[in-house]
Amino acid sequence: MGLQIGELISRREITFEELKGKIVAVDAYNAIYQFLSSIRQQDGTPLMDNKKRTTSHLSGLFYRNVALLSEGIKLVYVFDGEYHVLKGRTHEIREEAKIMSADKYEKAKEEEDVEGMGKYAKGFVKLEPGMIEESKELLEAMGIEVIQAPGEGEMQAAHLVKDGEAFAVGSQDYDALVVGGKMLIQNLTLARKRKTVSGYVDIRPEVIEYEKVLNELGIDSDQLICLAILVGTDFNPGGVRGIGPKKALALVKQKKYPVEIFKEVEHQLEFNWQDVFEIFKRPNVHDFKIKFPKLNEDKVISILVGEHDFNEERVVKNLEKLHQAKRKGEQQTLF
Repeated sequence: MGLQIGELISRREITFEELKGKIVAVDAYNAIYQFLSSIRQQDGTPLMDNKKRTTSHLSGLFYRNVALLSEGIKLVYVFDGEYHVLKGRTHEIREEAKIMSADKYEKAKEEEDVEGMGKYAKGFVKLEPGMIEESKELLEAMGIEVIQAPGEGEMQAAHLVKDGEAFAVGSQDYDALVVGGKMLIQNLTLARKRKTVSGYVDIRPEVIEYEKVLNELGIDSDQLICLAILVGTDFNPGGVRGIGPKKALALVKQKKYPVEIFKEVEHQLEFNWQDVFEIFKRPNVHDFKIKFPKLNEDKVISILVGEHDFNEERVVKNLEKLHQAKRKGEQQTLF
């Protein structure tokens, strides 16, 4: 679901040259769900090994990250911890949507509608037991730092950026921006097109800068949190009825202070705005010092080829790209 504030926020394309040598803290669950949803066959069937275990997430994590690491980008993957109790309704809504998509998929399957199967299969993606642990294991073997957040992964990633441990957050959602993450990068991929339900769309990596957003909208950090709450977050899905992004922006600029803003709409509130405000104002995060593990080529091959039947020649070829990138980086550092 996420925050629906994209239409209000300016962004600019960012080149991989600008990101060379920079640390990007990736919202792990956001990325893994994206891979599980998009890396599928035409009829919606995910990639699988010989034991019929889904491998779409491992394929995405390996090949996309090899490409990014080869560009000189340093990666940290931040995983969600415990979900806040207020996120319960969002999970219910998502489960209801998955059930509807599964029903539509079965109907398309009965009608031998391959296009429909491919479309609806994306709507009921689920994390199977063991996916998170094997994802962490693969990432660490690739030399990518893995951080387990106490709460929301995206908010922890933003904290790493605020602390100066990372340059930017990598995520398609906006939560990191609302909690004060200085830089948010969307579409962090070398691919030039992304497959969506309605077809392929052109994409480019884009950066959203926190201070620039505040300045352009003419609001402060507390007002940005209020704006997010008004339009709806994962902690109050749907926001305040009848208030879209533009109306919400006008309201926060007019009333200025959180108490006055929500006093204006108190007759429409179906949630406790102070509780949601507190989640963004004081997120559940820890301090971490990033320390990258060493590339373990044998373990990567063991996980992908030995355990999940990936093509060994292709895996080895991509590992060589990592070695070349590492050697190039060491030479640049030396000189």
